[in-house]
Amino acid sequence: MDLDGIQGLGERIRGEVGKAIVGQGAALDLMFAALISHGHVLLEGVPGTAKTMLAQCFAATLSLDFGRIQFTPDLMPGDVLGTNLFDFKTNEFKLTKGPIFTQVLLADEINRTPPKTQAALLEAMNERTVTIDGTSHSLGESFVVIATQNPIEHHGTYPLPEAQLDRFLFKHILDYPSRDDERAIVVRHGHKATMPDIKSFGIEPAADAAALAGVRATVAGIRLADDVVDYIVDLIRATREHPSLQFGASPRAATMLASAARAFAAMQGRDYVIPDDVKTLALPALRHRVVLAPGAEIEGLGADQVIAQIVEATAAPR
Repeated sequence: MDLDGIQGLGERIRGEVGKAIVGQGAALDLMFAALISHGHVLLEGVPGTAKTMLAQCFAATLSLDFGRIQFTPDLMPGDVLGTNLFDFKTNEFKLTKGPIFTQVLLADEINRTPPKTQAALLEAMNERTVTIDGTSHSLGESFVVIATQNPIEHHGTYPLPEAQLDRFLFKHILDYPSRDDERAIVVRHGHKATMPDIKSFGIEPAADAAALAGVRATVAGIRLADDVVDYIVDLIRATREHPSLQFGASPRAATMLASAARAFAAMQGRDYVIPDDVKTLALPALRHRVVLAPGAEIEGLGADQVIAQIVEATAAPR
């Protein structure tokens, strides 16, 4: 697929999802960029901000299989991955696949399950394979995790460890909608209290598996000039030297930010990355990869503010 086609596909995705959801264009752009650059997305927002519905509509508009896991304190790794069960008819063990065997996986309230079960996703997110009883099973190139968590409720939750957070390409914060958007939501969905059926909105697929493979091939060929590579490395290294951060971003963050910048450039119809692509993606790509120093928390600084300072202070190529 050429660059005009990728840009047009992004517009069609927003148009089709817009049949059901008001706003959330930034979240959709990040989800599309993650999908075509082999990344995953963590959505954080209060209940009722359409996180689940957004993931469902996104999968529907790209003809991708959708699966959902409701993470709970008693969820076990086998409930996610699946298990080999003995079949007495054939006297053989038969794999019963878990819900992770899909293309778009909604990990709903991922921080409500213990670390043992959270860790079941690590291999799948990093390598797109699942190992069960020593045998590896591929999840496919289109496998993407869209995880959600609630920022205001901490009772009975298990904060995601840094190793898990580092697997997510983006962390996006879903804020409350504007007054006009909220009014449009009430007009569109105010006739029923339950979550509407996605099929009722007439969402049409904007691409198939072959088209997405073409998009990924094009994105891999987007040019990343040496000075932009230096800029990305300087940004990442600056997170490790800033006095308000106890721990900065990992080398994986640099490679993933570069990959995401290529995808974002293609979505804008360009065959090269510019520094503004990196600046646009720096916050969602880094906010979950840094750990604030105790002094910064006492001063009331947040990760977003510190990252903004780093972006402002790091010289960008002209």
